[in-house]
Amino acid sequence: MESVRKIIHVDMDAFYAAIEQRDNPELKGRPVVVGGSSKRGVVATASYEARKFGIHSAMPSSQAYRLCPHAIFLKPRFSIYRAVSQQIMDIIREYSELVEPLSLDEAYIDASENLKGMQYASKVAQDIRRRIQRETQLTASAGVAPNKFLAKVASDMNKPDGLSVIVPETVSVVLHKLPIRKIPGIGAVTERKLHKLGIRTVGDLRAISERQLIGTFGKMGSWFYRIARGEDRRAVIPHRARKSMSVERTFLEDLSDKFEIEQKLRFLAEELEERLSKRSLRGRTFTLKITYSDFEKATRSITTENAISSPDQFLQMGLELLKKTEVGNRPIRLIGIGISSFLGDEEEDKGPPPSETQLSLLGRDRLEPAP
Repeated sequence: MESVRKIIHVDMDAFYAAIEQRDNPELKGRPVVVGGSSKRGVVATASYEARKFGIHSAMPSSQAYRLCPHAIFLKPRFSIYRAVSQQIMDIIREYSELVEPLSLDEAYIDASENLKGMQYASKVAQDIRRRIQRETQLTASAGVAPNKFLAKVASDMNKPDGLSVIVPETVSVVLHKLPIRKIPGIGAVTERKLHKLGIRTVGDLRAISERQLIGTFGKMGSWFYRIARGEDRRAVIPHRARKSMSVERTFLEDLSDKFEIEQKLRFLAEELEERLSKRSLRGRTFTLKITYSDFEKATRSITTENAISSPDQFLQMGLELLKKTEVGNRPIRLIGIGISSFLGDEEEDKGPPPSETQLSLLGRDRLEPAP
C-alpha cells in the first residue's frame, strides 16, 4: 500500500505590505497598498486593512484608490522583499530537502521525511510558522495535506496567521463547496466556460463524468476529473528549471498608433535578446502578450523548427503576431514578448521533436495540465 505523503504549503500573509508595516510602525493597522501609484499602476499586494475595502492584487491602482482614497500607496522595494524571502526559505530548508518555492512569499514542502525527525507534518508546519514570526516578525499561514493541491487549499482556509490540516477522510467535505477557480489550470476563460455548463464548485465538477470533461476540455478534462476528487500526483520539485523568459511594458497612456506600438516592440526585442544572452538561453517558442485598454488580454505564439535568439527575429515574429490581434483597432495598455521551449546542447544536436517541425500559430487560451 502506497504511503500517504505529507505536503505543507507555506504562504506569507500580505507579504509586501506586511514588510512595509513591520519596517514603518506608523503603517501598522492602516490600509497599505503596494504597487504602482500612477493611474496605470497595478496593485502588487494589499494589507488586510486595505482588503476590507475590496482591494486585491492585480487590481488597477486607480480602482484601489476609488475604493479607499485614504489608503497609503507605496512603491515596491523588491530588493528588501527578496532578502526577507531568502531568510524565510533558509528557515524552511532546515526542515526538508524537498522545498519548492513558488514565488517570494510561498513554497511547498514535502515533510514526509523531515530533517527534524518530527512525527507529524502539522508539528513541522507549526514550528516553521513560529520560527518565521520570531526571526522576521512576519506571519505565515500554512496548510498540511496529502498532496500539493489540497495543501494549498488548506493554507487558504484559516488566513491570516493560521494553520489548517486536510486528512484523506475529510477531502470530499472540504472540496464540495470550493469555487472551481481554486483549481490549478482554471483561469478566467475556462471558468466562464464551466459556469455556462452550470459548474461553479468542485462539487458540481465531480458530478460530470471523465468522458464528458475530456470531450469538452481535451486532456485537461482528465486533470479536472482527478483534481475534483482531491487526486494530485505532482511531486515537490526543489529546483525548477526556468521555462520561459519575457519582458513587458505598461504604458502611461493607452496606445493606438501602430507605428508607435511597433517601436515599443523593437525596444522590447532588444531587451529580451540581452536577457537571453546573459544566460546563454535559446528557445523555439515566441509569445506576444497584449492587454487592451479594457484589461482584456490576448496571447499569440509561434513555435519554430530552429531556436530563435536575435532581436530581428523577435521583431519579425512580433509584427506577424500583431496581425492576429486587434491592435490598431483597439487601444492597448500593455505589450509583452517572451521566449520558451528552451534548448540545451543535447536537444539542439537531436533537432526538434517531429510534432513541432512546422510553424504553428496558437491563438487560443492555452492551459497546461499537471503531470
